[in-house]
Amino acid sequence: MRHEQTEILIIGAGPSGSVAAGLLRQQGRQVLVIEKEQFPRFSIGESLLPQSMEYIEAAGFLQDVVEAGFQYKNGAAFQRGEKQTQFDFRDKFSKGWGTTYQVQRADFDHVLAKAAEKAGAEVRYRHQVVTVNVDGERPQVTVLSPEGETYQVSARFLLDASGFGRILPRLLDLETPSAFPLRGAYFTHVQDNIPSGSFDRNKILISVHPEHVDVWFWTIPFSNGRCSQGVVARTEFLERYSGTETERLRAIIAETPTLAGLLKDAVWDTPARKLTGYAANVKSLWGPGYALLGNAGEFLDPVFSSGVTIAVKSASLATAAIAREFAGEKVDWQADYAEPLKGGVDAFRAFVESWYAGGFQDVIFHQDQSPEIRRMIAAILAGYAWDKQNPYVAEPRRLKTLEQLCAA
Repeated sequence: MRHEQTEILIIGAGPSGSVAAGLLRQQGRQVLVIEKEQFPRFSIGESLLPQSMEYIEAAGFLQDVVEAGFQYKNGAAFQRGEKQTQFDFRDKFSKGWGTTYQVQRADFDHVLAKAAEKAGAEVRYRHQVVTVNVDGERPQVTVLSPEGETYQVSARFLLDASGFGRILPRLLDLETPSAFPLRGAYFTHVQDNIPSGSFDRNKILISVHPEHVDVWFWTIPFSNGRCSQGVVARTEFLERYSGTETERLRAIIAETPTLAGLLKDAVWDTPARKLTGYAANVKSLWGPGYALLGNAGEFLDPVFSSGVTIAVKSASLATAAIAREFAGEKVDWQADYAEPLKGGVDAFRAFVESWYAGGFQDVIFHQDQSPEIRRMIAAILAGYAWDKQNPYVAEPRRLKTLEQLCAA
């Protein structure tokens, strides 16, 4: 069997893998990326958060993303029945980017992967990792090529950026159940035909079902007059409906008059898809010679579009630790990588749990909102879940106090 060696081996060319590759190339590292699919390929999760732009810029990919022509995004809008509110991410507590983009992920991920190649990383599409061995001096993977050849690659360090493929968690028995209830989603892309002036295309729209506080819809506009449309609910709720995924999605939307009115002229030209049991967790985010990035480690929930931001944040933290380790420093991967990453994820988690319980919804739709608290919330919704200067990041439990005040 043919055997190769590289400095850094990355499994997956999605956002975390490509951004990690760009950051590592800036360190002068040799980088090989193994990607199972042929890009461009479909992926869900199209609404970016401004915080992610910091890491895209640090990787050297900003110009590539800006020139791709994606839909500009400056905030998030929410509606529940007749109540509406919105957050402008430029008016936030934390410093940093206040704008970003809403993207077709097939195109966005391809832009990043091509930028990684331009930076000097080698990306092999349609190559699949089939086994992993981390018991030796160096981690080693066995790869199946599209031509059917099996070969091995050993590396000084291995990064799993395989997303929902979760290669290392599956092959190394790292998976552990998520604490979140089993939820699912129906989603598609439509030609939305939303009349001009009735919808702010610079913001993602989150709509809440009028009778079920834990059922919500996303509407993510693209720059070409189309949008991503989906619904998220517990699986038992979704199973109440019959027909195709498209018919089920449209039936649930029909129960929500504000959203149904917005999409009354939409052309449903793409069959909807279904995703269930997406929440995931692992026993550890690192091990001897390897680390897990983004969704390969933990995925919470799509409600605040945190997935890509957590992914590229993890790439930044991991590559910084690799730089120190390769320079001969002692790196504590738990203290220097896992715990800092988990701090921001836990801040997001508090808001996600409160959203589904209804408390955070009461907060954002409350009539008498403190401008300063709104700016703190806007910062977290913009992805700044690692800014410990924000009281709701430093102590996510403060959100419970705020819920109680709004309910009083």
